[in-house]
Amino acid sequence: MKAVWYERFGEAEEVLIVGEMATPTPASGEVLVRLAATGVNPSDVKLRAGARPGAEMAFPRIIPHSDGAGVIEAVGEGIDPSRVGARVWIWNAGWQRAFGTAADYVALPSEQAVTMPDCVAFADAACFGIPAVTGWYSVFADGPVEGKTILVTGGAGAVGRYACQMAALGGARVITTVSSAEKAAHSTCHEWINYRDTDVSEAILDLTGGDGVDRIVEVDFAAGQDTALRALKPGGVIASYASASEMAPTLQFYPLMFRNITLRMLIVYLLDARTRRKGEAQITKWLEAGALSHAPVIIKGLDQAAVAHDRVASGGKLGTVVVTI
Repeated sequence: MKAVWYERFGEAEEVLIVGEMATPTPASGEVLVRLAATGVNPSDVKLRAGARPGAEMAFPRIIPHSDGAGVIEAVGEGIDPSRVGARVWIWNAGWQRAFGTAADYVALPSEQAVTMPDCVAFADAACFGIPAVTGWYSVFADGPVEGKTILVTGGAGAVGRYACQMAALGGARVITTVSSAEKAAHSTCHEWINYRDTDVSEAILDLTGGDGVDRIVEVDFAAGQDTALRALKPGGVIASYASASEMAPTLQFYPLMFRNITLRMLIVYLLDARTRRKGEAQITKWLEAGALSHAPVIIKGLDQAAVAHDRVASGGKLGTVVVTI
């Protein structure tokens, strides 16, 4: 099979290799998926670059990417043969494994290949594992949102865009922060604040009649902490999946404590099985109803993997970079 791999950290063009390797065989409890698309997330790019603190090569050779989509072609011992032919999306293929989705085939545990409706395009489905599930968990980890007001920071981002849609589908009023009208339209959110030229906390209080919001889906905890303290209702929740501006920010403990604020720090790779099944079921229902829109930024061919990585690293794109195979 054709695959992309690296054997050392570095710039994409320097370390990503495109070549042939043996097609894997599904072990007991596994399925073999012929991939049609592989999703490229910031975590994939940072890992390949060696940008994580204390990063070391976990394996001598790594096929990158955790997300993807395709068709099951074979199953290992203990897996129902009826799964062969199923159209699936994949999660955590590259998490603590040497074999991700940047290849013609991937073999992985059956539960990591989620059956999806026929109406879903493979390129769209390659956006689900990290962006969509992170968006879902960020919104719903602390219970239903019907009747609540949710602030989604960075609504034009891959996670934020899904969070805006999902919170609205859950019955919430949704407000997002973006840096332009173009990004506001991309976010799908009808109420938005340009954080570059507006005091976000004041704008939120104006929009909510001084009440503030019930929950915040936060793309950068360090950058958003002050806003949260002013704009979040007592008893509210900050669900943060990143803090890129400052990896070890100073926590304003007592100001948060005296407002009875819950701080949820989350990483999608470590969701427990019960929670993940719940998220998969809800996403499937939305997909069947055609309720979610997707924003893949498509790059064709595994030989363009370095281009895809650089596109993610450079920023500026609206959507999730997906390489079609």
